[in-house]
Amino acid sequence: MAKFPVIPMRNTVVFPGTALPLRVGRAQTVAAIHAAQGGDQYVFAVAQKREAAEDGHVAESDLFRVGTLAKIEKIRGDAENGYQVLLRGVSRFRVSGYQEKDGYIEVEGENWADPAPGTLESERATEQALLASLKTLAHEILDLLPSNTEQLSELVDGIEDVSFLAYLCAGNLEIDSLKKQEILEASLVKDRVLILLELMQKQKEALQVQSEIREKLTHKMGKLQREAILREQLNAIREELGEGGAGAAGSKDDYRQKIEDAQMPESAKKVALEELKRLETMGQNSAETHVIRNYLDLLCALPWAKSSVNPEDLDLEKARAVLDRDHYGLDKIKKRILQHLAVMKLKKSDRGQILLLVGPPGVGKTSLGQSIAKALGRKFVRGSLGGVRDDAEIRGHRRTYVGAMPGRIIQGMKRAEENNPVFMLDEIDKLGHGYQGDPAAALLEVLDPEQNGTFLDHYLDVPFDLSKVFFIATANSLDSIPGPLLDRMDVIELNGYTTAEKLHIGKNHLIPKQLAEHGLTKDQLVIKDDAFLKVIHSYTREAGVRDLQRKIAGICRSMAEKVLAPDAVLPVQVEISDLDEILGGERFVHEVAERLSPPGVATGLAWTPQGGEILFIEANLMPGRGSLTLTGQLGDVMKESTQIALSLVRSRLAHMIPGFEFEKKDIHVHVPAGAIPKDGPSAGITMLTTIASLLTGRSVDPKLAMTGEITLRGAVMPVGGIKEKLIAAHRAGIERVIMSKRNQKDLREVPDEVRSALRIEFVETASEVLKLALGLDVAPLTSAPYGKEAAEGNQGVRAS
Repeated sequence: MAKFPVIPMRNTVVFPGTALPLRVGRAQTVAAIHAAQGGDQYVFAVAQKREAAEDGHVAESDLFRVGTLAKIEKIRGDAENGYQVLLRGVSRFRVSGYQEKDGYIEVEGENWADPAPGTLESERATEQALLASLKTLAHEILDLLPSNTEQLSELVDGIEDVSFLAYLCAGNLEIDSLKKQEILEASLVKDRVLILLELMQKQKEALQVQSEIREKLTHKMGKLQREAILREQLNAIREELGEGGAGAAGSKDDYRQKIEDAQMPESAKKVALEELKRLETMGQNSAETHVIRNYLDLLCALPWAKSSVNPEDLDLEKARAVLDRDHYGLDKIKKRILQHLAVMKLKKSDRGQILLLVGPPGVGKTSLGQSIAKALGRKFVRGSLGGVRDDAEIRGHRRTYVGAMPGRIIQGMKRAEENNPVFMLDEIDKLGHGYQGDPAAALLEVLDPEQNGTFLDHYLDVPFDLSKVFFIATANSLDSIPGPLLDRMDVIELNGYTTAEKLHIGKNHLIPKQLAEHGLTKDQLVIKDDAFLKVIHSYTREAGVRDLQRKIAGICRSMAEKVLAPDAVLPVQVEISDLDEILGGERFVHEVAERLSPPGVATGLAWTPQGGEILFIEANLMPGRGSLTLTGQLGDVMKESTQIALSLVRSRLAHMIPGFEFEKKDIHVHVPAGAIPKDGPSAGITMLTTIASLLTGRSVDPKLAMTGEITLRGAVMPVGGIKEKLIAAHRAGIERVIMSKRNQKDLREVPDEVRSALRIEFVETASEVLKLALGLDVAPLTSAPYGKEAAEGNQGVRAS
């Protein structure tokens, strides 16, 4: 008996007369290959009954007793990366025994040849019939394959050995390896062929079904991509099995039910049903299917008829309590909200309002919107508009675009899940204007009570009712908001907080919040009132409380270590003396109260988006040619105010300075903080006072500030931002303020704490300004020419 190295094979069988490429990597198999290379290149290829052990070792009991004697025709590769071996089956081989040898299995056995061909005519007829049947089925299977099989058909036609043809067909048939082993072990050719014919018939029927599916797809899906065809094949297979379309039909039925449940208007419902009909007529692989599904999902998710609260159920006292609990002060805004709620309750209607909260950063505009939502019992939705430059962000993209989406308004309504939320449009003054369109113009329809009942989003393409939405917009300044958009909103101004208000807000809101965020309690850390006032005065200078909150957070972080110290005495108290170590040196001092002002310096009041500020204006005189130099990044309006002030001084006060020649002197006016642009007419009387102080040599009281516009005829005109300016003056230590008499009405908005601490003097003319600021007794500055007054001997001007 012959002995050969064994190559165990997983999930495959080598048949005599056929070639099979193998990838070899297991140690036993590699050792067998090396043993065969050292001999006559023959190996015994046999299928495994079961998987090998975890270490890849194959035992004798894992192998069948019948295999194929094969010859190694080609081999390449190495031991590290594995070998690629081409085996060609020679003959069947029957095993008498296995044994382990030098790291591989060796087999001992003998060739198992087929019986000799029959000599009787009946036996030859049977063999011919089997051969013909094999060829016929083989040709039918090859015809059903989608690839080019012409050469294989010619090969089958040229084979006259029924046993070889059987092995060839079995080797190429997609059947289980156990069936292939059964064919190999069949002792008679007739038995082998009959088993094979049964398997080939089943393969033919499966291929016929696949061929019918391909024909259906060819007519239905002609030019679609391969992935889409594969999806349709799966659906067609389900149809053949009697399962097809159940999931898709159910999904479409679900959409129909969702459309009914959404309670959308008839116009929107009609569009939704038309889109659903399109979805039902197109295949699942269509590129537009996902677009339609996303559109229907949005239509069904929008709150067409779902509201949160009935206007009749509004509780005004509860709303008042919510607003008072969440926000200190802001009486005007709270009153406006409660008035709106009262009107809603009387009208039994929840028609939305459009408010614009304008104020410096940190005064609570956004949190006020959340409190309004709680007071109303509605959902709160916030959309930030800062930096938006595309009108599609507001009104959406048309569905013809790839990746189209609805605008921020419709997305917000979907998140709210009700049609009457409080919708905050944050930072509306920060809208951009790009080549894609003007988002501020797109907001005109949203914020117009007469139009937003039929708001049309480009993606939605059906009207959506926004009339019940309570819109609240926020802004730091009105300057950048277009007029038509501003006209659609009810403007409510939020001004800066006074020291008393900051103290109350800090003690009742900011300090408890920061203690909780830092894991502290009021029993562990206490900030003394005098220390907290010091933080307000010397470490922050803002209209709001955002920077103050950061300072409180810094104190909490710094004192956390002391709270955890073993010898800590609780509660740990923060004193004024601790602030220098915690927050560093004082950032702001009351420089006005300590300032010694030489002639040519006056203090003005300015308004900024961050609140009020004091403004020092300085002037200097030097030899020259009568020119005026302005520095400090002044805008055109401020430059014109300075020119007017100089003209008034030259025409009305020059006679107080005997021998002074304007044409030989240059005047330089500077406004410090030169890195900050400044503009506006409200520094007019301050410019006048500064130049008059410089030329007359009289100093201005450093605790005096002023604001007002000056005209060429000497009239003092009113200006805006009075509340913010007076709060800034009070914060900086100013004691007296001069302003236009026509601004007297604006004092009603100034907190009593500020109004009582300041002495406010009202003026109508520049003469009154100079009298109060410099002690100059100047006759009313009328339009009389300088020459006439000079002829009268300067009788209208005298120093007091």
